Amino acid sequence: MSNKKKVAMQLPRIAEVTNLDEKYSLELEALRPVADIVEVASPTALDFAEGAKNCDAIITSWGIRISKEVIDRLEDVVVIGLGSVGVDMVDVDAATEAGIVVTNTPDVFIEEVADHAMALLLNAIRRTKEMNIFAAENEWHKGRPLLNHVPRLMGRTLGLVSFGNVARCTAKRAQAFGLHVIAHDPYVSELTMSEFGVEPVAWGELLERSDYISIHSPHNEETEHSVNADAFGRMKDGVVIVNTARGPIVKEVDLIDAINSGKVQAAGLDVLEQEPPDPQNPLLNMPQVTVTPHVASASTRMRPTARRRVGHEVALVLRGKWPMSCVNPTVLPKTPLERWQPVPMLRGPNR
Repeated sequence: MSNKKKVAMQLPRIAEVTNLDEKYSLELEALRPVADIVEVASPTALDFAEGAKNCDAIITSWGIRISKEVIDRLEDVVVIGLGSVGVDMVDVDAATEAGIVVTNTPDVFIEEVADHAMALLLNAIRRTKEMNIFAAENEWHKGRPLLNHVPRLMGRTLGLVSFGNVARCTAKRAQAFGLHVIAHDPYVSELTMSEFGVEPVAWGELLERSDYISIHSPHNEETEHSVNADAFGRMKDGVVIVNTARGPIVKEVDLIDAINSGKVQAAGLDVLEQEPPDPQNPLLNMPQVTVTPHVASASTRMRPTARRRVGHEVALVLRGKWPMSCVNPTVLPKTPLERWQPVPMLRGPNR
């Protein structure tokens, strides 16, 4: 091992033995000049903390959660890099208190997630899972009578819970299908929503007016189980629910009740409260519910781009610079990191 700084990678309990430079080649494109990667076994959180405590950085997007208990044991870590949009793998408040910068990759796979949200929405509205069952079981006669009671898509209202990058891309797709789009996000200005042709509304109004609801909010104390029995009670009868954000935002027992009562006509879920789910989870076998295994961001581009990006973010911090994407920006002025500026393009007299 060289005298470079060390970046800890979580090592699964059963790991393929490979050359580390080959295994982490994409991350090392940016990190190689400033750091070496070391794998840290993580059968438990405390095992990982012990192995990572003298490293300068951590890169993770799966495995154990970097909790306060872990963070309190980290002695030299200055940055935690996440190869994902979601940051619930890290106790961000504890990291901020410890002066540790947390980075993510918020703009790497927004198009893929928006595509998946729209696919789940269309599948739920047109009841394609049920149509496939009818076709496979030689019950063609059941399909048309069911869809004869499904309103046409054009002119209906889609409500977006949160209005970040993915929701904005989803709004564009939905508008192309003739949907009127409304959104609730207390952290985004009404002017920004209006620029996207989206009507800003209060939480209660979104619940009451939406024919379809697509969830895009982060998972935190404020949003956990925010879509619950009370929320379902305020929705229209026959509403469609789509969730490509995080499972715990929706209280599943209440969603199941709402589906069984007919309040929710259909649902498309890429995320669940428990992942992988209990095989006995009723949502997996409901004909009006489509569940995909947390794959909305997946594409040929996603993984390589995310790995390069997380390596770049961590490399910036290890070089003493602010990262491009910081989850806890209030920590930056309290660190010795310097705010970097892009080098301006030189323009000659003939340019």
